[in-house]
Amino acid sequence: MVNFKTTERKKYTLVEFELNQLISPADLENLQPPEVKGTKGVILSGKAPIWLYGMLIHHYHPTAFIGVYEPRIGGGVVVASHNPAYKIGDVIPMEVK
Repeated sequence: MVNFKTTERKKYTLVEFELNQLISPADLENLQPPEVKGTKGVILSGKAPIWLYGMLIHHYHPTAFIGVYEPRIGGGVVVASHNPAYKIGDVIPMEVK
């Protein structure tokens, strides 16, 4: 249904995901996102419905910050933060491979 891949970086964990079939909102109940280190931030990357992003942002809420990858600016835009070093709207530069 959803394939996840995590990549550890110094300040964040990149959580990439890909849908291998169409999903419905009912599928969220059984979705198991990968665990990450809460002391770091998380940057999400993937093409998906906004409600899947909402669920993932909620799931990773306890982490230091959450960003969403924006390829047009080459970084993760911070959308939630528990660390004063990262404000909402900050852009975390990312290595793209």
